[in-house]
Amino acid sequence: MENVVLIIHLILALSLIGIVLMQRSEGGGLGMGGGAGGVMSSRAAATALAKITWGLAAAFICTSIALTVIAASNSADSSVLDRLGGTDTPAAEQPADAPAGSDLLPPSTSDAPLVPSAN
Repeated sequence: MENVVLIIHLILALSLIGIVLMQRSEGGGLGMGGGAGGVMSSRAAATALAKITWGLAAAFICTSIALTVIAASNSADSSVLDRLGGTDTPAAEQPADAPAGSDLLPPSTSDAPLVPSAN
């Protein structure tokens, strides 16, 4: 399901880019472009491209929210920190005798290998 929504999301993104690039510049952006009628009236009729742009933008936002919900539901059972530890047991299920974060500590002198001295 996630892959289907992701493919739709990518198609919407590419379509939105294409539709925006096909529209005529209304001016006002950095003082460039546009024509003599640079001021856009509030009663200007929306063109077909503008309506398509709004529809694609709304669909893009919906697929973004859907992808977020799907990703959150897939990762609800585990944490990123659990996956980084390299062990299959979460930190809450470690034995009581092991101190918290013991895998991050350097080895103690009792764990060090015995190396004969060169003296």
